[in-house]
Amino acid sequence: MGELVEIGMGKTARRGYHLHQVAIVPSRRTRDTDDVSTAWQLDAFEFTIPLMAHPSDATMSPQTAVALGKLGGLGVLNAEGVWTRYSDPLPLLAKLAAAADAERTAVAQQIYAEPVKPELITERIVSMRSAGVPIAVRISPQHTLEYAPLAVAAGVDVLVIQGTIVSAEHVCNTDAPLNLKQFIGELEVPVVVGGCANYQTALHLMRTGAAGVIVGMGANRWITSDQVLGIRVPMATAIADAAAARRDYLDETGGRYVHVVADGDVHTSGDIGRAIACGADAVMLGEPLSIAAQAPGHGAWWHPVSTHPKLPRGVIAHAAPRQPLADLAAVLHGPSDDPGGALNLFGGLRRIMAKTGYRDVKSFQRVDLVLDL
Repeated sequence: MGELVEIGMGKTARRGYHLHQVAIVPSRRTRDTDDVSTAWQLDAFEFTIPLMAHPSDATMSPQTAVALGKLGGLGVLNAEGVWTRYSDPLPLLAKLAAAADAERTAVAQQIYAEPVKPELITERIVSMRSAGVPIAVRISPQHTLEYAPLAVAAGVDVLVIQGTIVSAEHVCNTDAPLNLKQFIGELEVPVVVGGCANYQTALHLMRTGAAGVIVGMGANRWITSDQVLGIRVPMATAIADAAAARRDYLDETGGRYVHVVADGDVHTSGDIGRAIACGADAVMLGEPLSIAAQAPGHGAWWHPVSTHPKLPRGVIAHAAPRQPLADLAAVLHGPSDDPGGALNLFGGLRRIMAKTGYRDVKSFQRVDLVLDL
């Protein structure tokens, strides 16, 4: 369970580690990059890179989700974002990106005050269906019973039920809580659910029948959940915990494998490698995609919790100003002119795997790590 540290008399805490505190150790073998596969399969859907897009309106429009799918990943559209609130949200996104720093949160709250229009959920999914790539949408746990049937009827391939922190046992004194196990059991599409932050929650979510579990809260340098809620997720430890839950659930069920998707603290190709080395099957990227020219946020980045009407928990900012913005293909596959690892993210992953001698993502999860504190 990890080392316990005494904070004071009668109070202990587990020691946790962030991704930047671990380093990958090369093995005795190396490979040519052409001998490396970054392929990932979720349920019946095959992808050439282990990537789910974070469902932020800053990076995912219907067009961008399709473009990302054609480049080998899984685009995820927010079914409760601006694309289902407005027929044409592009002018509003441009207004938000152009707003002064001190005004952006208020502008965003005003934009997101418009209610979701259920018919637009259907329209957006139908518009993406003809592209020939797997389609995924994100729905919050509190609106799953209302919006998920619309998404499934419209032909969504993967349903993502995602909140800041999601549990399999939500207690509510007013409304009947969502029974995740019953709900997922009645669906004919795979469900990815999260986020979670420890072994026990990950295991409980796996027992709901989910095809994948999201670990983390999408945290990056612009998220303020630590300041507002006191919640911070050391991702290296959280991923390793969830990977342990995946192993135990595999034994418990006699072979049912649930994918672990790392969401947070992943900025560069090195971070992707570290996340997978800790046990993730794939990563969920948000801020790193904001520098793509196809991203609808015009270079700005915001997490969905940044627009909360009562308790915003993130800064809306230009995450990585870049003139000009890079093509999405360059962000994912290169070529790169950035020595910091922000471009050619999955070419970088291929090279990490080649340098350490691993042929595929699953075997690369066994690579040795060291703490670098």
